[in-house]
Amino acid sequence: MRVAFLTREFPPEVYGGAGVYAEHLTAKLAELVDLTVHCFGSRRSGDVPIRDYEPWGALAGPAQHLGTLQSMSVDLAMAAAVEGTNLVHSNTWYTNFGGHLAKLLYGVPHVATAHSLEPLRAWKAEQLGGGYAVSSFCEKTSLEAADAVIAVSEQMRRDVLRCYPAIDPDRVTVAHNGIDTATYHPVSGTRVLQERGIDPELPIVVFVGRITRQKGIVHLLHAAQHITATAQLVLCAAAPDTREIALEFEQLTAELQKTRGNVFWIDEMLPRPELIELVSSATAFVCPSIYEPFGLVNVEAMACETAVVASLTGGIPEIIVEGETGFLVPLGDTTPVTGEPTNSGAFARALAEAVNRLLEDPDLARRMGRAGRRRAVEQFSWTAAAAKTVEVYGQISRG
Repeated sequence: MRVAFLTREFPPEVYGGAGVYAEHLTAKLAELVDLTVHCFGSRRSGDVPIRDYEPWGALAGPAQHLGTLQSMSVDLAMAAAVEGTNLVHSNTWYTNFGGHLAKLLYGVPHVATAHSLEPLRAWKAEQLGGGYAVSSFCEKTSLEAADAVIAVSEQMRRDVLRCYPAIDPDRVTVAHNGIDTATYHPVSGTRVLQERGIDPELPIVVFVGRITRQKGIVHLLHAAQHITATAQLVLCAAAPDTREIALEFEQLTAELQKTRGNVFWIDEMLPRPELIELVSSATAFVCPSIYEPFGLVNVEAMACETAVVASLTGGIPEIIVEGETGFLVPLGDTTPVTGEPTNSGAFARALAEAVNRLLEDPDLARRMGRAGRRRAVEQFSWTAAAAKTVEVYGQISRG
């Protein structure tokens, strides 16, 4: 079976969970099917055949909505390039429309993986302007017409059917993301800490994520005022969605550094070995997301034998076992449009309380870390995710 896998992110340009998914799932898929990866970017090479695409130059410009049109231009190029393939598999709205066009052009089945949903990310209007309406159109049109939709969690499956009731539930399958536990494992080095001025003898709390409303980082900055003062808060935060959220984050971080101390901002996407060393050294890993269809970063932290404090939202409860591998913090009541907690102060204090429980009881943190590592190894693997994906391919090809 010849499969075209369409993705925006692919190494070396990986900035989120969808990119990690594309990198690792395709490595396993290539062992099972004749796979070609089609991705945004240029001059790529890898272990599987890759075709890369740059947006049309005529669409370049500072206007917010042009980013969406640039993505659609790549979709057009991808659709033209996949002729002769037996099946197209698209990921996120960035390439869903390319998969949809290929289905129309060549009559081939289209599988779409839902990593997130535009109707549940209203803050994207701040980033894309009018382009948000267009990205929403691309996603809705493509998912409703797809032969199969793969959801990365049970909660994502429920969200897909809630947001797009026209989709037949029988066409939506759950396949959890996996993790390479041979790569993500606890290490004992301190070089990265020392280079960054972080004291390996003091407790460390780590956040890893993009600077975006979705990841809830502003709530963590408010929570930090209530986290034990001797703990070091390390923010691996980069790639802001907009200049506005970047400025807000910078201002809040600067204020926090003045009033609290022990706050370290790493404004870059760290190489994987350095990130693993940093997360392995932490007493607690924090994921304060307000929207998280799966939350792969939590599995990565668990694989590094680090206890996790995370929001009780999306697919996260399918990863973290409350009281065993970490703590889940409810968002409380949320606004219907943005999903933000209506009582953000209460959420921030609850985050801090959960983190402090681990800081005050290092033995508990270590027990949770070991339990998290076991769960990551036993429950999440890319081999299983690839097998489930190929099973979906077979079902719709026969149908």
